[in-house]
Amino acid sequence: MTLITEKNEASTLVELALAKLRQDILTGVFAPGSKLRVEELRNSYDIGASPLREALSRLVSNGLVTAQGQKGFRVAPVSLADIRDITDTRKLLEHAALSDSLRNGDADWEAEIVVAYGRLDREHQAVQKTSGASIEVWEQANENFHDTLVSACTSKWLLNFRQIVYDQAARYRRLVILNDEQEQGAHEEHRQMLAAAKARDVEESCRLADAHAERTFNLMADRFSD
Repeated sequence: MTLITEKNEASTLVELALAKLRQDILTGVFAPGSKLRVEELRNSYDIGASPLREALSRLVSNGLVTAQGQKGFRVAPVSLADIRDITDTRKLLEHAALSDSLRNGDADWEAEIVVAYGRLDREHQAVQKTSGASIEVWEQANENFHDTLVSACTSKWLLNFRQIVYDQAARYRRLVILNDEQEQGAHEEHRQMLAAAKARDVEESCRLADAHAERTFNLMADRFSD
C-alpha cells in the first residue's frame, strides 16, 4: 500500500467520522453537554480512535463540541444568550450570501431552487399527514432548500462561515417540536422565500431570512422560559 493511498484512506475515515458525529449532534442523539467518549464512539461507529479524535477536533473549531484539556470532549452546551448571538450572526451572513446569490444566479440556479422547494413542500405535506414521523427527512429537505437559495454566492469563505452558523441554529431548532401552526407558518415563509428569490428581490429575501431566523430564536426563548 502506498503512502498516498494510506493518507487517502485516513482522510476518508476522518470525513466519515465527522459526518456521523455532526449528524448525531444535530439530531440530538448526543444531548447538549454530554460527554463524547472516544472508546464508546469507536464501538458505535466502528472507526478508529485517531480519525475520531481528528473529527472531534474539527467540530471544536465549528463550535459543536468543546474540548476539556485532558478530560476529553463534550457536546457544546446551549443557552439563550448563545442562540441570540447565533441568530444575529446568522442574519449578517445570510444577508451577504443571499444578496450575492440572487445577483449571480442563472436559469439553472433558479430551476434548482424550484426543485428544492418542491421537495420541501412534499416533505411538509408528509409531516402534516404523519404527525412528525418524517421530521428528519423534512429537516434534510429544509437544509437543502436554504443551501440552494445561496448556492450561487461566489464567496466560498462566506458560504463556509454561513454553514457553521446554520449548523448551530439547526441544533437549537431540533431541540423544540413545532406544533402544526408553527410548522405551517415556517412553510409559508419558505413559499415567500422562493417567490422573492425568483423575482431577484434582495431586500424582501433578506427580510424573510431575518423573520425565519427570529422564528428559531423565539421558539428557544419560549423553551428556556419554561
